[in-house]
Amino acid sequence: MYQLLLIAAAVIPALWLLIRVYRADRLEKEPARLLLWLVILGVIATALASVTEQLGEMVLTSVFPEENIFYNFLLYFVVVAISEEGFKYVLLKKRTWKSREFNCEFDGVVYAVFVSLGFALWENIFYVLSYGFATAVARAVTAIPGHASFGVFMGVWYGVAKRYDLAGYAAEAKASLRKALWIPALLHGTYDFVATYQNEWMSLIFLVFVIWMFRTALKLVKKTSAADSPLMRSYVADVSDEFDAGGRGRF
Repeated sequence: MYQLLLIAAAVIPALWLLIRVYRADRLEKEPARLLLWLVILGVIATALASVTEQLGEMVLTSVFPEENIFYNFLLYFVVVAISEEGFKYVLLKKRTWKSREFNCEFDGVVYAVFVSLGFALWENIFYVLSYGFATAVARAVTAIPGHASFGVFMGVWYGVAKRYDLAGYAAEAKASLRKALWIPALLHGTYDFVATYQNEWMSLIFLVFVIWMFRTALKLVKKTSAADSPLMRSYVADVSDEFDAGGRGRF
């Protein structure tokens, strides 16, 4: 019974976020079969990433002492971030890029978030069963929304890339696809790297970073949902002003 409660605590936050993003899809809801497949692909990405992360850690420990700043930097920005976001991206693109269902720009956000939360859901079940209910609570307010935010950033640029692709702008489509990978990987690496250091200043930096990331991701969902349109049009949505406005800078 206790294990069932732990699993529920691990699963419910991810399901809640999936429903929020699903409801934000205004123009045409995606088929349940496709969305289920994307969640499953997120689970598969978890297994694949665990292999490359173990191999990467073995290589790093042969070169740097553990907890060394260079060790942590390479571990979180290269081994973990690229492994996890890379497998999400590869499986996402393989399943949806040529799908006839990918016919609106916001679909990219829906697809990427479902893959990301499939990843987070399975990862969270593992952590919760291993470390208990307190871990479920902590991850419910940090790690699961974190993966959802990574998925939003990936999905926004993934949707833009699809619009560029259909409009015949091959170079711009490729550039947007690269952003769909490196922007969430950069955010993911920053999240993990800063969270590693448990002193007062780093905890404050982590809190500010997490609040900024969550708020920006929610704004992007709202903005891209409101501006969504069929992908047959040649118009290319410009999402970069979300980062330009208010002096927030640009990726």
